[in-house]
Amino acid sequence: MRTVLEEVRSWHRPLMLMVLVMSGLVAVSGIGLLVDGREILNESVWLKPFKFGLSFVLYGGTLAWLLPKLRKAKRLGWWTGTVFAVTGFVDVGFIAIQAARGTFSHFNANTDTFNQIGQQVFMSGVMGLFGASLVIAIMLLFQRIGDAPLNRALRVGLALAVAGMGIAFYLVGANGSRQEVQDSYGHEVTLAGSHSIGVEAGGPGMPLTHWSTTGGDLRVPHFVGLHAIHFLLLVVLALSLLATRVEWLQSERVRNRLVGVAAFGYYGVMVTVTAQAFRGQSLIHPDVPTLGLLGAFLAVTGVALAAVIGSARRSVRLPAEQPKAFEKLGV
Repeated sequence: MRTVLEEVRSWHRPLMLMVLVMSGLVAVSGIGLLVDGREILNESVWLKPFKFGLSFVLYGGTLAWLLPKLRKAKRLGWWTGTVFAVTGFVDVGFIAIQAARGTFSHFNANTDTFNQIGQQVFMSGVMGLFGASLVIAIMLLFQRIGDAPLNRALRVGLALAVAGMGIAFYLVGANGSRQEVQDSYGHEVTLAGSHSIGVEAGGPGMPLTHWSTTGGDLRVPHFVGLHAIHFLLLVVLALSLLATRVEWLQSERVRNRLVGVAAFGYYGVMVTVTAQAFRGQSLIHPDVPTLGLLGAFLAVTGVALAAVIGSARRSVRLPAEQPKAFEKLGV
């Protein structure tokens, strides 16, 4: 326990402070979901701060653990993490305040002073979060953190996270859509931009996430990309645990290749849901082209997985079989 506490104390402190505050927001928003009946676009006003708070806890915690492990440009890494933490405070803080006001944070084009200032700050925050993640991803290209499987998981995971964040530029208004809606008090609000494609915002949605069930929803690839690093880190952890019992997984090279296979499969899922969303198609109603694209990625992933496992198992058997072959030759 003491070792664990010492490890956590070494993590990036501004980011850990952000994680602590976001954890509090998740708790408050969770209570709001239960006791506050106000809704906008058929979902609780507290759903968005709840989801953003939880996402920042996961992503911020990962960066807080990662940045102190950098071997080069430590100062740049510290300041980049601090920029991410401050930007996260500001952006998610604005989302929480707008939720408490019973109105929209994203896409809100109303001309009241608070909203206009908040939207400018919010837009700057999107750039800050994207820029900080991009800098960290680039830094990882020139140095290693841990063994090869972990390093590959971090590099690919952050790259996909940056790609997922890039979709946010389309989300915040680049698609040019405008829609007249009402806030939780019945006041008129103009939304300039939307996460929905092919349908208006506020239609039928999936439980909890409220991703559209009738049209395309860019929040799906945004989510998938942002949490790629968590999926790949779990793959690394699982392979490390299995390596204590499975002989052919003890090779770092084999585990590194398996992480690469998992990364390709995850990339295929992200490409599929991105194409699906831009085609105006709901996640839960894929058509033949979508299933074909996903099937192609999964088929290649399956073949690569079988090849890596087969090669690894053969390499373990051969050394054990060679002495027997020598015995037959009388050596």
